[in-house]
Amino acid sequence: MIISSKDNEIIKEIRKLKEKKYRKEKFIVEGIKMLEEAINEKASIDLIIIREDINLDLDISEFKSIVVTEKVFDTLTDVVSPQGVLAVINKKGAENTNNENIKSIDTKNITELQIDKNADYILAIDGIQDPGNLGTIIRTADSANLKQIIVSKNTVDSYSPKVIRSTMGAIYRVNIIETENLVETLEKLKEAGFKVVTTSLDTDNSVYDISYDKSIVVIGNEANGVSKEVQDMSDYKVKIPMLGKTESLNASVAAGIMIYEYVREKIMKKR
Repeated sequence: MIISSKDNEIIKEIRKLKEKKYRKEKFIVEGIKMLEEAINEKASIDLIIIREDINLDLDISEFKSIVVTEKVFDTLTDVVSPQGVLAVINKKGAENTNNENIKSIDTKNITELQIDKNADYILAIDGIQDPGNLGTIIRTADSANLKQIIVSKNTVDSYSPKVIRSTMGAIYRVNIIETENLVETLEKLKEAGFKVVTTSLDTDNSVYDISYDKSIVVIGNEANGVSKEVQDMSDYKVKIPMLGKTESLNASVAAGIMIYEYVREKIMKKR
């Protein structure tokens, strides 16, 4: 059966996922590559939606799927030239955390933090607003095998379509943990043995002057950097050396430098 009505109940539920407030449990991915990545990464695929004119060269027999008309598909897609395939994905671990993968953290009790405290390096995002920047940061973190990112409440939605596309599939492998209060979360993690590292122009230390063992590195807002509250409670402030006339870098570029200084440090220790 081909669904031809945009008022179909299933279609209406899928369409809701285009709004952040409905993405508590699920999110949408678009395109054949993203679907293929979801299958390969064994993501929890809730539903696959295929436009009626598409012959999908993927084995999706084990997944629930529906076929819709072009008119209906156009109400679901967020892409100018869609490939005619999208999927609804259950957020990682949602079924075990009261249907929340972006876990609200109870910062009053460290044991309730949904964070792997055995990690050596954790990335934290403090107010990033550009979806492309956040998606690129998630992708870069994945390339360094970082498994979790803490995201402040005022950061752009990690599961918005633009962020999802920018991650190029990394969203399936990195655990995104949203905190209601980043400062409280960082304070609790400091009690657990982590040191907090922030980027700042108000320091003589460069990113190459410290060790990143058991660190939480905070990447700040594109315009204002890391918030004053986080700066004030950080253990180390570092800056990226600038040899040219440019005074600042794109947030995702800065994050890449910070992440790969940690990678370099790990490689050197193994030699």
